[in-house]
Amino acid sequence: MKNRSILLLVLLLVLGSTLAACSQDKGSAGGGSKILLYNNLREPTSLDPPVGFDQVSYDILNNFMEGLTRLGQDQQPAPALAKEWKISEDGRTYTFTLRDGLKWSNGDDLKASDFEFAWKRLLAPDTASQAAPLAYIIQGAEAYNSGKGSADDVQIQAPDDKTLVVKLNEPATWLLSMVSNPAFFPVDPKVVQASDKWAGEAATLVSNGPFKLTVWKHDSEIELVKNDTYWDKDSVKLDGVKFLMINDSNTEYQTFVSGGLHTSAVPSDMADQLFQDGKVQVADGAGTAFYRFNVTQAPFDNVNIRRAFVAAVDRQKLVDLVTKRKEKPAEGYVSYGMKEPSGKDFREAGGELIAFDAAKAKELLAKGMTEAGYSALPTVTMTYNTNDLSKRIAEALQAMFKDNLGVDVKLENKESKVLTAEQKELKLQFSRSSFLADFQDPINYLDAFQTGNPMNRTGWSSAEYDKLIKNAYKEPDEAKRFALLHDAEKLLMEEAPVLPLYYYSTAYLLSDKAVDIVRHAFGYMDFKWADLK
Repeated sequence: MKNRSILLLVLLLVLGSTLAACSQDKGSAGGGSKILLYNNLREPTSLDPPVGFDQVSYDILNNFMEGLTRLGQDQQPAPALAKEWKISEDGRTYTFTLRDGLKWSNGDDLKASDFEFAWKRLLAPDTASQAAPLAYIIQGAEAYNSGKGSADDVQIQAPDDKTLVVKLNEPATWLLSMVSNPAFFPVDPKVVQASDKWAGEAATLVSNGPFKLTVWKHDSEIELVKNDTYWDKDSVKLDGVKFLMINDSNTEYQTFVSGGLHTSAVPSDMADQLFQDGKVQVADGAGTAFYRFNVTQAPFDNVNIRRAFVAAVDRQKLVDLVTKRKEKPAEGYVSYGMKEPSGKDFREAGGELIAFDAAKAKELLAKGMTEAGYSALPTVTMTYNTNDLSKRIAEALQAMFKDNLGVDVKLENKESKVLTAEQKELKLQFSRSSFLADFQDPINYLDAFQTGNPMNRTGWSSAEYDKLIKNAYKEPDEAKRFALLHDAEKLLMEEAPVLPLYYYSTAYLLSDKAVDIVRHAFGYMDFKWADLK
């Protein structure tokens, strides 16, 4: 009897613990904590604010760090670490006042001088930040970044612990939106100067945002927990966020279905059914998927051969049959979502600058080959990043070039970090790329293709284009400024150093338990206001 009683007790204990485990939400940790589960796709490039400069880095940074402003739930810049600002009458001087009592997660005071240190570090030639040109609107910034000036000449100054004064070359209506970007986040000078590897491990990273980073299992997951020293901690409802790294859309979907994620991308091969079932949500995006031609390598040193490849792509078929996420086919480089002074959308006003035309593509190819003296086109290798969707897009493009140009294109894939590094060094002939807007203005898309800009990565250079962009930066009249940007985009599409494919939209699946996740079209994932029911 005694043995049977013990056995019964053991069974009850086992059954009780099993039921408890089964009833616990996979997004909860110990005691029913609210932990949101999100797929980051892959390891962040860097969690050093001026270095990461891509979505897989900035989606994370945007949640454990914060800048002077933060994009609100209405997508507009709102006071964040800065409680207020004043703009001079000529629009060239911004004076930001920080909130009282700001702290880093290690207990250090967060001061205005941390912004001065961070922004000058963003511009330092040794940092080699791709984001540095964003700050060229600041007096002295371009000269310092290009090695022609000093940090002392850069007009970013902290006269006291709570005041940051920024002087611009010309008025920039987008500044308040731009400084919400992670490239402009402050850093703790003490931490940065202690080790050049400070941003590589959870133990040495410090936070100032809604969450703080506590765990980083490289190539696997990153864990954030609520930051109790955050100035607006009462708005943060989650106890934490776990970023997984699943670089396959079907695996991601299966993880979502099994409860291992609270939101998921839509796998292409299931898109039709999921849309039909009404399970997919679509949010506007701001960015362009495209390929870069290396104009320093044959055959893409010939403009008509580049134009032929652009005209050979059926973008509507690509989004309808391959990506299947309700994207808009590209008609130029700049995507939708930016209003002109007239109220028109920049893209709509700019019209169709590129289009699919197989007959024209063949004519352009023949013309280019004659100009270059080719009897046969040199071998073309198209490089894409290791990812199932990128592979399917590359294979579709390969088929279109064969069908519409009669050209056999070779495919190769590389890990994203390797692809980007080789692209910068102009080692790749024809390679996949993407642009996600940093702030809500078309100049953000277009200034990257100025001569020498680190985001150019094509080898293309045009004195006429450079002049249009520089004049646009200097033009105080908004209608005239937008006209200059339209002229720049037309020239970019005529010269064709890039092959635009489609404009991003965000098609996703969302758990019934997750609410108030903000997906910024001109920013990054934001879990500050998110909750789990």
